[in-house]
Amino acid sequence: MALKDRIPLGMSLPHRGYAPVPMATVTQVARRAEAVGFRELWVTENTLDHVASFDPMVALTYAAAVTQKIRLGLAVAVLPVHEPRRTAHQVASLDYMSGGRAIFGAGIGREAHLEAFQVPREGRVRRFREAIELMRALWTEDKVDYRGSVYRLEGGTMPLKPLQRPLPIWLGGGHPQAIARAAELAQGWMAAGGSNTADFGRAVALLRTALERAGRDPAGFPISKRVFVAVDARPERARAALERWYTEVYRNPPGTDASGIHGTPEQVRQRLDDLVGMGANHLLLNPVGDFAAQLEALAEVAGLG
Repeated sequence: MALKDRIPLGMSLPHRGYAPVPMATVTQVARRAEAVGFRELWVTENTLDHVASFDPMVALTYAAAVTQKIRLGLAVAVLPVHEPRRTAHQVASLDYMSGGRAIFGAGIGREAHLEAFQVPREGRVRRFREAIELMRALWTEDKVDYRGSVYRLEGGTMPLKPLQRPLPIWLGGGHPQAIARAAELAQGWMAAGGSNTADFGRAVALLRTALERAGRDPAGFPISKRVFVAVDARPERARAALERWYTEVYRNPPGTDASGIHGTPEQVRQRLDDLVGMGANHLLLNPVGDFAAQLEALAEVAGLG
């Protein structure tokens, strides 16, 4: 059975790289991903970055304008550094303007992210939880009275609502506490592209247990992983492309074989099948190298098009 018939597949929108991505490439990939049948386009959030990166909401709004039906996801926003009222308005606007295609991914982020925006490390989990509560209230209630320990709002109104009810929030993070929060709060969970593949299998087991304890069906809950991937008939070239990505973009490479996938089409197909066997019911494919060419190669690997 083709991969496309087993699980839904997302495609990374080109938005971060060694140099600013040409807008012609962004447009080409967005339209082609929709045409061949990828389920979503995804971006990351990397504001203070050492490589060129677009703002995620701007990139997704552009993608919405050049496509018609493909869904639009952010995985993930470092939510504690955001003002939740403003973020709620941005996401609601994207969902409304795209015809109900937005997926909002959120995470707590690493300590360096918080320090860069002068957000205290202490209380970050409370800040994160309250931000989600406040955003959801603004998306669903006519008048919001919210009294948290971090955020407060009296008589707040946001008449522009998302078209989706509910607008899906996916959470990231591989720590057991982050996985437990996803089971409690989210409509999906995605492991990071730099996370270890073996750790993903262990995280899936924790997530399934947490979902069952929360009375939720793991089979109906998106369990995903961003996969940095390079396909080439010459496997050594695929490996080199992925090694360059991890070295220059991640700087602290997690290990090309430990977290990414590279090789011939058949080798890549087998490794993706392995992730499904570990419990993934959704995958976000994030090509490196020649993005447009890699999209075509991955579509063939997955049986799309």
